[in-house]
Amino acid sequence: MATVTPEEFQRAGNMDELLGLLGKAGIENGWAKREPSMYAKPKRNFIPAHWTYDVAKAALDAAGRFVNTELAERRNLILNNPVSGNFYPTVTTLVSAFQMVKAGELARSHRHTANALRFVLDAKPGMFTIVDGKKIPMEPNDVLLTPNWSWHGHANESPANGLWIDFLDVPLTHLLGPMFFEHHEEKVEHTDIVAPDSPARFPFTKTVARLAEAPEISPGRREIQLGDPALRTIALHVTRLDAGASFDVSPTTLNCIYAIMQGKGSAQIDDKTFQFVRGDVIAVPSSSTHRWTAKEECYLLRVSDEPLMKFLDWLRPVDA
Repeated sequence: MATVTPEEFQRAGNMDELLGLLGKAGIENGWAKREPSMYAKPKRNFIPAHWTYDVAKAALDAAGRFVNTELAERRNLILNNPVSGNFYPTVTTLVSAFQMVKAGELARSHRHTANALRFVLDAKPGMFTIVDGKKIPMEPNDVLLTPNWSWHGHANESPANGLWIDFLDVPLTHLLGPMFFEHHEEKVEHTDIVAPDSPARFPFTKTVARLAEAPEISPGRREIQLGDPALRTIALHVTRLDAGASFDVSPTTLNCIYAIMQGKGSAQIDDKTFQFVRGDVIAVPSSSTHRWTAKEECYLLRVSDEPLMKFLDWLRPVDA
């Protein structure tokens, strides 16, 4: 930027000259901003979106023919929100992706400062995620955690491909800056320890049992939290919705991504309606209204930035 002296500001004879000098000095005036820095309610930078498992699975099967674990750190499909200029986040603070590890494959161990978790779609016995030296079984509909800076890799010792949905707070980490990443010295962390009862694993069987005992919070609707919260920046809630039941959620500052664990139904997010089945992913950005209706008994996994918003005292309603 150009150097501007105090004397030049003293000689400024009108507003245009003052603004010109401020520009040369790399200073933005605060009384006639190009865009407001404060606004009455949050901006809506992302839109509701829906990704289907049938399309993602077909795409991963095709990728499996061309992309091996030597070519890519992970064979995954990033669900970037379809707004102009966006190539990564699914919602403001979170990103989601479909991932596949083929039968007999190993996905290299690494660690990063972003928090991560995965929801298992298809897996046979012998599919594991390896977290900090422990092999944690991956069974259909399980939810598994990979906290900040934990070593993790994946081993598929089964005869079938393993598929799941990843959720990470990478967009938040990018925004704040503290992204660190490194590979493990071994291709995949070696271990003989199998930990089916790891606190990093939420088996679906236990989730179903907990929901059966949970009280109804509205007709046909029960909900539990996985963890308290699951991760420092990410909360996980599972809703069971009886066939024919529905519920509404008023707009708040929460950013949410839903994964359909079981069942089929419809989701109306603002003015968009999506028909969903198991394995689908739906982005619900902050400030969105949403209504969920079950055509048959449904289990919905909600991934949100609730711990972050609560910690900062930013969790609040937003006028529609």
